[in-house]
Amino acid sequence: MLSGPPVSSTLRSDELLDSFLSASARQQRSLVEALEARSGELTPLIISRLAQMDRCGDRWSAGFMVQLLLRGASPEQEQDFWKRHPQGWLEANSGAGQDYTHLQRHLINHEFEAADRLTSEHLRQLAGSEAMRRGYVYFSEVPSMPPLDLESLDRLWVVYSRGRFGFSVQGRLLLACGGQWERLWPRLGWKQAGVWPRYPRSFQWSIQAPEGHMPLINQLRGVRLMDALLSHPGLAPRWQRQREPVGG
Repeated sequence: MLSGPPVSSTLRSDELLDSFLSASARQQRSLVEALEARSGELTPLIISRLAQMDRCGDRWSAGFMVQLLLRGASPEQEQDFWKRHPQGWLEANSGAGQDYTHLQRHLINHEFEAADRLTSEHLRQLAGSEAMRRGYVYFSEVPSMPPLDLESLDRLWVVYSRGRFGFSVQGRLLLACGGQWERLWPRLGWKQAGVWPRYPRSFQWSIQAPEGHMPLINQLRGVRLMDALLSHPGLAPRWQRQREPVGG
């Protein structure tokens, strides 16, 4: 068997970055560790590459580039980034006047518990004053939510989680489970040995959590809320066309 350093370690910085951006989603995941180890030297290159990427898309490679840039940036470079993108690099528009800046910052930093709580708050705001008053959303309030907002929430989660989290990821996994909710819950890590985990300490707030683990939806009230969300016109087309993981 041949041995030696991995190919990624012998590539120049620009070659490594271009190899990542042109690779398949699976190949990109295999290069994440090498890119993280060389984040400092990649920073100037990432700035130019990001200028050519789609800020309205949902490719996780772009979100990872943002995270890598901020990881290796000097204080001046980080300040310049936020000056150019005060609401975050990804365009997350709203049809209801919502501001997703704080959510985007939490997700960029992989502060998943805070991002999950904020996502729930945004859903209550989209559902209306009664949902805000009671502290949770009824399934019957979902159809009136603007499609643009649910799409934006999903894109934020997908882009900044390496394609691992988001409503559309959960919908795709539901398809893989043959539409059977009871098969989905363990797949998401939401139910173990027939028992629902306690919130928040029994959930996994890291990128290593099971695919589709976040954002969380309270299943103690049954499946109707999640079914309503995944059936919404803002989300259904995103996962019904995705039988494979979201691309890089």
